[in-house]
Amino acid sequence: MLSSLDDSAARRAASATPLAAAFAHDLAFADVEPGEDQRWSTWPATQPSERGPLPRPDWVVTSAAAIDTELGIVKTGKEADLWLIERAVPGAPPEVPGNRTLLAAKRYRGTEHRMFHRSAVYTEGRAAPRRSRDVRAVQRSSSYGREVARTEWAYAEFAALSRLAELGAAVPYPVQVGETEVLMEFVGEGRVAAPRLAQVRASRDDLRDLFHQVVDFMHTLAFAGLAHGDLSPYNLLVHRGRVVAIDLPQVVDVVANPNGFDLLHRDCVNVCDWFTRQRLECDAEDLFAQLVGDVTG
Repeated sequence: MLSSLDDSAARRAASATPLAAAFAHDLAFADVEPGEDQRWSTWPATQPSERGPLPRPDWVVTSAAAIDTELGIVKTGKEADLWLIERAVPGAPPEVPGNRTLLAAKRYRGTEHRMFHRSAVYTEGRAAPRRSRDVRAVQRSSSYGREVARTEWAYAEFAALSRLAELGAAVPYPVQVGETEVLMEFVGEGRVAAPRLAQVRASRDDLRDLFHQVVDFMHTLAFAGLAHGDLSPYNLLVHRGRVVAIDLPQVVDVVANPNGFDLLHRDCVNVCDWFTRQRLECDAEDLFAQLVGDVTG
């Protein structure tokens, strides 16, 4: 549940842009405060490195006067839960871009939950320097170590989303990251999330188009030397005929990671097995060979 922050709108206005500060100042005198399941927007507290890449979509709400409202849980997972958040400036015209938007908040689970099933197979070769205390804590799987680990996964996912967005890959735009929460574009209609590829029943022509979109996504990553590492029809959404990849904290550098080519091959097998079951011909070995050529070329 979101909690109200102690800071007043007037105090928050001090670090805002002049226009947002003035608006927040007016709101302070209007006694506007977050209610139940609400908080002030966390955008002002983030550093530039914790915000999505430029150019930023015009729908992103950056006003310090905005309030985040928790609308409910979209999906529970083994390591994280996905919540639907509305970020809006109270009293501002909602039809104007930058005043109101829906966001998906991916929150990595706390230490009271089971440890991530993510294996070190994904993190080998990844540049992620830690203090020696943090390394020992993660290795011992202490409460502090699990906290460090889930924060690292959140920042890893945000970094992957940012990199892929810059490459033009079909992923949700990453808005911001803070501690163990990644805020990103919500992909869906209204408040209903887009279906996963595994749930879609498509005609043969539409299925062929979806297949080509998935392969194009894999080529985009491979040209950058990357692989999703856990690609399947369960982490691909279909929204208005467009495939969007999700669940990306484990993205690997195919060359730097000793398991990189094995993970790339597994992605190919997972994708081709599913499309083959839909009676669309797909050769996993041929696809793998193409992607290896992208990586090594």
